[in-house]
Parts: sequence; C-alpha cells; structure tokens
Amino acid sequence: MAKRVTLPDDVCIRVDDVSMIFNVANEKFNSLKEYFIAAMHHEIAFKEFRALDHISFDVHKGEAFGLVGTNGSGKSTMLKIIAGVLEASEGTCTVQGTIAPLIELGAGFDMELTAEENIYLNGALLGYSKEFIDQNFQKIVDFAELQDFMEMPLKNYSSGMVARIAFAIATITEPDILIVDETLSVGDFLFQKKCEKRIQELVENDNTTVLLVSHSIELVRRVCSRVLWIEKGKQRMLGPCGEVCKAYSELADK
Repeated sequence: MAKRVTLPDDVCIRVDDVSMIFNVANEKFNSLKEYFIAAMHHEIAFKEFRALDHISFDVHKGEAFGLVGTNGSGKSTMLKIIAGVLEASEGTCTVQGTIAPLIELGAGFDMELTAEENIYLNGALLGYSKEFIDQNFQKIVDFAELQDFMEMPLKNYSSGMVARIAFAIATITEPDILIVDETLSVGDFLFQKKCEKRIQELVENDNTTVLLVSHSIELVRRVCSRVLWIEKGKQRMLGPCGEVCKAYSELADK
C-alpha cells in the first residue's frame, strides 16, 4: 500500500524504482475446476509478466500530471499503486495527502442501491461524514445534473451517468490528490467540458494535485503541465507536457 509519510514541501507523490510483477499461467483453462485440479497436482507453469519495470518520478503539489501510453502499457496499474489499491512488487511509492480516486467506473458503488444511497455510500468510502454529505448533497446532485434520477437504482444508469455522480462526489471538496483514469471519456461532450473546467479550478487554486490518464492527447495538453510516457511497462519519457505529447503523437502516427 502507498506509504503516507513526510515528503519535501513541493512533492506529494514519489515513485522510486517501482516494478509490478504478475505471475501468469502458461496455459489456459476452460473452468475453475480444471485450474484447481491442475494446481493440486502442481501441473501449472507460470511465467513472469512485468506490468511496470523500474518506474521513477515525483509529482509536485498543485500540478496537473499526465500519464500517457498505448493500451496495456501499465498506466492504470501505476495509478492503482499510487492510490494504495495495489502494492508494488519492487521499489516504493510514497504519498502525502488525501486521495480521491476515479480509477474504475463503478468502484465504490452498489448497483442495486439508488443514486441517492450511493452518494452516501461512496462519500463514506472517501471519508466524508453523513453530516457533510447532508450539507453538500444538493451541490453533488446539481453538478451531476441528475435531479430526476436520484431514486433510480444505479444498475439502470448508463456509464456516463455513473461517471457524473462519481466525479461530482470526488470533487465536492478540494482533495489533496485527484486521480482520474479515463472517467471523463464516457461522459457526453458538455459534461466533459464541465469536468475539465472543475479540474482546472482545483489546480489553479493550488490546493489539489491532479493525476490524469487519458487517450485524448488534446485533453492532456489542455490540462497537464508535465507528462510521463509509459510504454509496455517501461518509462519512455518524462518532461514538459508539450514535448512528451509531441513525441508520443509521433509514435501514434507511424
């Protein structure tokens, strides 16, 4: 789990030589029964897969930091280590401050409950008290623009509607660190612009550090000041947004 200890005043996240290693079975099984029988007889051979391979970077307080890379390059794995969802196999990840993670759509929600009930559930998971949610409930609903759907079970929501609620809850306060992993991509254009404006407000207030993963290079260019490019688990480039996005775009054009 990401350690929360004191860092230099201008740093809120330090990733130091982090690797993430998974053991993957060499053969496929048609059922769990086949897998467990093979496991009992020690007939499963595993190969090592490095989702991340010796990654190092700092994220400074109050900056918008982007992660780019092709599918399967390890970006989301990196965010999960920072959020404390995964523990690195090697190296250390040190975090200072509260985190509001928007990593997996629907995480922290119960799809059988109504939207209203899920606001209280998800808020509690983020550390908000019931009194705080009571005071800010209408602000959350107004930002999500879902006033007429609060009594509807979340299982009947579209992915875009779930994203609206998740973003509204996570940004009702100014978290120390906001982690956004493609959540904005499922919303409609107007709501994406609304979320982008809110992210920029958080950064401009110098109170929130934003980590953004997106396949939209234009969004990364508009929001982020520095970018890390991870490709197939390896650190390809780290630097100013314009330079890294230009290099990454040139790869995509080949």
